[in-house]
Amino acid sequence: MPLHLGVNIDHIATLRQARYRTMLGAHNVEPSILQAAQEVEAAGAHSITIHLRGDRRHIVDDDVFLLRREIRTLLNLEMGNTAEILEIALRVRPDFVCMVPENREEVTTEGGLNVAGQKEALKASVSALETNGTRVSMFIDPDLEQVQASKEVGASMIELHTGTFANEQGDQRQVEALRLREAAELAHRLGLQVNAGHGLTTKNLPDLFIVPHLAELNIGHSIVARSVFVGLRRAVQEMLAAMKSYPQV
Repeated sequence: MPLHLGVNIDHIATLRQARYRTMLGAHNVEPSILQAAQEVEAAGAHSITIHLRGDRRHIVDDDVFLLRREIRTLLNLEMGNTAEILEIALRVRPDFVCMVPENREEVTTEGGLNVAGQKEALKASVSALETNGTRVSMFIDPDLEQVQASKEVGASMIELHTGTFANEQGDQRQVEALRLREAAELAHRLGLQVNAGHGLTTKNLPDLFIVPHLAELNIGHSIVARSVFVGLRRAVQEMLAAMKSYPQV
């Protein structure tokens, strides 16, 4: 199966919130999160990713329900493991949930979730979501203990955090790629779907492609940044074209 692309459109909402945070019901609010999702769909992406944060800094509750109702592709909801957001996820029933760490001062997610350190709390949430029809992923660093813990809490998938890989160059990037490969191989042996994301661009993707068993990449910032110059649909299409060289096992 070809490598799939999930497009994170949080930064479309970031741009909207820069002006309209306190007046989302106004008639002239832009850019439209739904229109962005529709452009991504039209470009051929396989899923839409959004992160509903506790502080609602970009995506807000209404966005989640609107997209669940209107999009034709799959919906991937990133979330911290809190009772408030879990209750929303159970109501929305996204196709996927990705459990992520959430720190109030960070600009974007800065590292993987410590699954091994909170297994009991995660087990309960994973069970509730999976029983409700939502497949659950753990966003983790390429650490074998975290891969094993993801299996133990009942997750169907992992998403490997590629931020360190993306920030390195040369030999050190290759070291990180080997860590990602080892984690992916273990996850595959455990029966977990392997996704990856954070900091990925059309330029660094070739270095990632030594990692086997990848099913989906979740990419946001690079695509939205590129869209400033060429439009969202073309930016997605460029990423999809870059992904075609991923070797199929």
